[in-house]
Amino acid sequence: MSLRVSRTAEHVSAGHPDKFCDQVADRILDQALAFASEKPETLPALRTAIECLAKNNLLVVTGEVKMSPDVKARLDVQELAREVWRKIGYSGRAEELTVIDHLHSQSVDIAKGTDSFGAGDQGIMVGYATAETPQMLPLEWMMARDICWTLHQLRDSKELPWLRADCKTQVTLDPDGAVSSVIVAAQHSEEVPHEEIVAGVLEKAVRAVVGDVDANRVTINGTGRFVIGGPEGDAGVVGRKIVVDAYGPRVAVGGGAYSGKDATKVDRSAAYMARHIAKAVVANEVSGAKECTVKLAYGIGKFQPEMVSAVTDSQQDVSGWVKEKFPDLAPRSIIDRLDLFRPQGWSYFDSASYGHYSRPEFPWEKIADV
Repeated sequence: MSLRVSRTAEHVSAGHPDKFCDQVADRILDQALAFASEKPETLPALRTAIECLAKNNLLVVTGEVKMSPDVKARLDVQELAREVWRKIGYSGRAEELTVIDHLHSQSVDIAKGTDSFGAGDQGIMVGYATAETPQMLPLEWMMARDICWTLHQLRDSKELPWLRADCKTQVTLDPDGAVSSVIVAAQHSEEVPHEEIVAGVLEKAVRAVVGDVDANRVTINGTGRFVIGGPEGDAGVVGRKIVVDAYGPRVAVGGGAYSGKDATKVDRSAAYMARHIAKAVVANEVSGAKECTVKLAYGIGKFQPEMVSAVTDSQQDVSGWVKEKFPDLAPRSIIDRLDLFRPQGWSYFDSASYGHYSRPEFPWEKIADV
């Protein structure tokens, strides 16, 4: 049974410097997949593990890739990065962004395992689902995410024209699930008064998401000013927001980051599959499940997981049900089941901000027909 304790989750916007890096890495992956799809026979051989580091107007793109010479030649890393900069809406001209492309060939030692579609690395991936929200995600995570998303919409619509791209949110719920604290850091233009920022964010974002919370429980721009944001305010790195990407701190983190990695990397594909399985357990109320945590452990080059574990909120082990309903958890089988080589109606870039879960267009978010 779940403990009755306070719980907190945070979220960050697409304009956070770490999210900028995640989005660049996944935009490169999307473009590589699109080019490779033009010659479908080359698609299964594509591999990416892309890393980015951003500070001010400098972006370093590195990591390991394996792709056909034609795809590599057409991949304009500099322009893709600048495209993401424009889409986020950072101040300053995208052309002023200096991009260092230092992508390197994949290690031949790793390729020995992945060429035959064994797992690209060892690791433990965690999936989770809960019946407490329609999205089957923790309530505190959804609230923190939705405040961030609302601020994004208010900025795009120019309803709050002084909002800028970078923001962070944090929501704390008491043991009864009531909001006890909300913290928002919203980047803004220089001329707007602090009082106007507080009033606008409180009414149009915070209360729009969590309800009529007492203003004394809400902190907005606690230092009184947040003008310098994005890569100018802080360095960004791929994979530094994996708890934000997943379920918030209520749920354990297993493997590594998602962004920049193609689907042969179980850090990504098996994590998505673990979520897919956890949703199936809760949707089917297996052993009365209102929550489920799934863990899949892999060894590099291996085809099936070393461990399949599924436990409900009442500490019921439903691993046997999972193994019966999902008997083949090899990386290639996951890729085929979720169509991870050929995104249709979604993109990896989409997943790189505002969470890898919760949106119905992602195939791993669909309830499995079991």
